[in-house]
Amino acid sequence: MMDSVRDLMPIMLVIGFFQIFVLQQPLDNVAALLSGAFFVILGLTFFIYGLEMGLFPIGESMAHAFARKGSVFWLLAFSFALGFGTTVAEPALIAVADEAAKVAARAGHIDNHAEAIDNYATGLRFTVALSVGVAIVIGVLRILKNWSIHYMIMTGYILVIVMTGVAPDEIIGIAYDSGGVTTSTITVPLVTALGIGLASSISGRNPMLDGFGLIAFASLLPIIFVLGYGMII
Repeated sequence: MMDSVRDLMPIMLVIGFFQIFVLQQPLDNVAALLSGAFFVILGLTFFIYGLEMGLFPIGESMAHAFARKGSVFWLLAFSFALGFGTTVAEPALIAVADEAAKVAARAGHIDNHAEAIDNYATGLRFTVALSVGVAIVIGVLRILKNWSIHYMIMTGYILVIVMTGVAPDEIIGIAYDSGGVTTSTITVPLVTALGIGLASSISGRNPMLDGFGLIAFASLLPIIFVLGYGMII
């Protein structure tokens, strides 16, 4: 818990400084703010403890198990399912997709009724989830085949630049944000553990050099897929 307090202290100091010295206004509902801060600290403490106790070990152990099994098909199938499943459940993505659908409806880009809004948000969520599944498969293949991450990432961002020039203006901001919201509380721990566990299980691979990088693909592919989604829809 003290680690959580230390991690959150810079945020508290920034807010306190601007509230007291710049805005020069007293805080409203100090008791509610303090109790809320306590629950944030408590939640962060349990979240980090849960990651270390459950998510990281299960990701690494399953990567080791699939490597020992020696089946590339099932390893890739698991990688896709892991990327897709964790992204669909990502709270940040759900929030952004719902907000994007409401804004699109208010702007007149889709019909302003509940079914159209829900369909737009669902389509956006599943597009991003599909892209992350594909991204994890590509990242796992990179580890297996020892492909260079430099050229793969550069090629991907060149494609992003090209697609940005022809995609509808309304989808560009959403697409770029989609790359960030996918790499959040659920996706990152499991995907990182998968990459490290897989690199540790394959002879000739270095977990530090080869085990990381999956998150880069999980941030890049959603941008490409959502730009394409906007161009089609």
